[in-house]
Amino acid sequence: MSKTLLCVADVGNTHTVMGIYSKDTLVHRWRIRTIRDRTTDEWGLTIASFFDFDRIDTSMVKGMVISSVVPPALHALRRAGKRYFDVDALVVGPGIKTGLSILYDNPREVGADRVANAVAALSRVNSACIVVDFGTATTFDCLSSRGEYLGGAIAPGLRISLDALVTRAAKLPRVEIGKPDHAIGRNTEEAMQSGVLYGYAALVDGLVERLSTEMDGDISVIATGGLSGVIAAESRAIDVVDQDLTLDGLRIIYQRNNP
Repeated sequence: MSKTLLCVADVGNTHTVMGIYSKDTLVHRWRIRTIRDRTTDEWGLTIASFFDFDRIDTSMVKGMVISSVVPPALHALRRAGKRYFDVDALVVGPGIKTGLSILYDNPREVGADRVANAVAALSRVNSACIVVDFGTATTFDCLSSRGEYLGGAIAPGLRISLDALVTRAAKLPRVEIGKPDHAIGRNTEEAMQSGVLYGYAALVDGLVERLSTEMDGDISVIATGGLSGVIAAESRAIDVVDQDLTLDGLRIIYQRNNP
């Protein structure tokens, strides 16, 4: 292991995923709930507990990079990095080097996690691709072989969709997201699982097909996020699942800004 480590953090609406890189290798990975009003000290002690459990010397951390869609959490986490680990975190946002040409009408509207995903995906396949990120929302990011961020689509996340269904339909129970024995459900739980799993896989396949018609050349489809493996097993469109795509994108962005 290198004597210098990089801490990466992706703060999402539901979960925060953190990791430690030794050079280009992800050596530790943690997932916690995102608590919007978590204080600087709480962030610091949470991270310190991970370091202690995995026997990581905090003095080896020489850099930190953060992507966040939750501004209050971002500010507290950034302060924690400075106070507890004496590093000035690089925050993914306007003005940093990504290597992307963002063709959105307003580039500032593109979430930092989507930028990180795009950077990692292009580094991995070096060709036109679509990144599907299964988070609180499910995002589809379209990238050209020239390193252009073309835009994409945003759909309600799978868990949000299921929660809305249960909340708005009084007689429908909460069910685990999983593969039912039959697509034609023979009871309410099985019917809901079929609708959620196969319906969402069809949504992914349909959107990828539609988006691909507006892109040039052969398209690779990379999935990431908590439920990516579950949906990928039923999707015809997804080629690769990479749970650490966002973290790897953060690493690459940090290296491009600290050569």
